Amino acid sequence: MSPSEVEAVAPRPSPNPRPPVSTKLPDFPWDKLTALAATARAHPDGIVDLSVGTPVDPTPDLVQQALRDAADSPGYPTTIGLPETRQAAIDWLARRFGVTGLGLDSVLPVIGSKELIASLPGHLGIGPGDLVGYPELAYPTYEVGAVLAGARGLATDSLTAFGPEVPRLLWLNSPSNPTGRVLPPDHLRKVVDWCRQRGTILVSDECYLECAWDVQPSSVLHPDICGGSHEGILAVHSLSKRSNLAGYRCAFVAGDPTLVGELLAVRKNLGLQMPGPQQRAMIVALEDDAHVVEQHATYAARRAKLKEALMMAGFTIDHSEASLYLWARRAAGSGGEDCWQTVADLADLGILVAPGDFYGAAGSQHVRVAFTATDERIDAAVARLTG
Repeated sequence: MSPSEVEAVAPRPSPNPRPPVSTKLPDFPWDKLTALAATARAHPDGIVDLSVGTPVDPTPDLVQQALRDAADSPGYPTTIGLPETRQAAIDWLARRFGVTGLGLDSVLPVIGSKELIASLPGHLGIGPGDLVGYPELAYPTYEVGAVLAGARGLATDSLTAFGPEVPRLLWLNSPSNPTGRVLPPDHLRKVVDWCRQRGTILVSDECYLECAWDVQPSSVLHPDICGGSHEGILAVHSLSKRSNLAGYRCAFVAGDPTLVGELLAVRKNLGLQMPGPQQRAMIVALEDDAHVVEQHATYAARRAKLKEALMMAGFTIDHSEASLYLWARRAAGSGGEDCWQTVADLADLGILVAPGDFYGAAGSQHVRVAFTATDERIDAAVARLTG
């Protein structure tokens, strides 16, 4: 093709080009910790990284074996997932949390809960002009999901804060990340009723449901809370923490089959499919409770050591009755200490934690301290805090 022919077929600029779409996502919070992480790494005995709740203990042997056994997987997986995978999720919710009434069309395996949370508002047709509510102190991805959908977000723990406006979607998170707070059944029932009266979709992030210490959390899908009907309700679950499967990206959403069907229809078109080998591993993980009990005991011991050391060092622990974190603050004069000052002081000890304002302005005097490090690193943190 000659240069003149190329010019003849080249696209010409539109006289009224569309402006680029800006999602205006919030800054990725962890980027702000870079300098303080370097300070902590410079400690002579190395860093104790308690900032991110990533599992460090081995993936259970029986789960690893299931993945190996399923490694020959040449065909495409289906978006809806294997019937056995969905049934394992149904059986687990019934066995561990008394959830009844779920069918195979009520469960959808997903590629990690974060991906689902970020995409869910948009996949349910929520967009400009809509309002999405989420907790005052919250996992940042709830806000990200609202922004990606073009919706407005409101961070609040009060239903009255919405005034006459009706949110299209309301997030709950119990047990909470970052605070470890557990919402009692009476409160969950109140929220279910409030949402149903207004036609608001209720989505409960329950990824820490098996990481409880001082109370027993409830699923919003339990019949005593939802009245035996899952209409308008979804619950999100992850195997990352309970089974040390963060690297496998195994999670699922369960609840109202109509809402699950809407998610499925979109995800089919996007090719969002959990790989077959991971589905087989997920089945085995959900069917086995022994490794969960063992891991729970390991975390309980680490939590007890770290909590005592923080309190000895002058910290107050708020909430923290569940999850894999301690929500800690240190008094400063008549008020509280700014979370970044606390983070900096701990970084000087070689301990890296997350500032509370990562999760909302209400966390400005707290830090989130994960106890997912190894026993050796937890012991090192204890020694530095109490030495």
